[in-house]
Amino acid sequence: MAGVLPAHASTLRIATGELPPYATASRPDQGVALQIVRRAFELAGHEVSYHFLPWSRAQQETLAGRWDATAYWGASEQRRRDFLLSDNVLTEQWVIVHRRDITLDWRNLADLKPWRIGVIRDYTYTPEFWALVKAGTLQTDHTPDDLLGLRKLLAGRIDLIPMERNVACDLLSRHFSNTEAARLSAHPRLLTDSFTTHLMLPPQLPASRPLLEAFNRGLASLKASGEHARILASVRCPRDWNNSAKNP
Repeated sequence: MAGVLPAHASTLRIATGELPPYATASRPDQGVALQIVRRAFELAGHEVSYHFLPWSRAQQETLAGRWDATAYWGASEQRRRDFLLSDNVLTEQWVIVHRRDITLDWRNLADLKPWRIGVIRDYTYTPEFWALVKAGTLQTDHTPDDLLGLRKLLAGRIDLIPMERNVACDLLSRHFSNTEAARLSAHPRLLTDSFTTHLMLPPQLPASRPLLEAFNRGLASLKASGEHARILASVRCPRDWNNSAKNP
């Protein structure tokens, strides 16, 4: 029977952070991404216990071996060096959110040069994006989190902010009025069409490689059964947002 664990099942301690609707202590399923990770491990015979921390601390403490794993993360070069990364948990859709009073037409990231862009230091974005930020090509405003970024956007303190589409939709539905949300839009062009996300395990722990193999098997089964797609389908954006995504 689905969801029934064998007698030898073990409970894994996984460090995570708050990023609704994908990872959050406020939802019964603890978020879409964490539900996928939980179900993949269940299919492989392991129970999961999530521990919510600041994202940077979750990564650092997992790297030090204090947790069995951490979920869920974009695949940066440094993370590939430091951790064992799973197969793709889900592919995020990163878009440029802007006020509707701005006419935004961009084809490459350098086209964003005229605008003041909100950025969050710990976010992966893309290597090209960060290279332009470090070179000073893009005007940036360092922002603690996505919620404050949206508030800055509405207040006119920034012009644009790269944000995962479903994260933006979730924040707008929970923290802003319909009138405020209607002032914002997401450009249909994706920042990248390959923003995969992953479970990360500390390579120095002996159990990490067997757990990684077990997780990947469970994840493959979850996708093959159609359950993975059904979990993702639970995320909805407002009807007036353009949900057609263009490749970079």
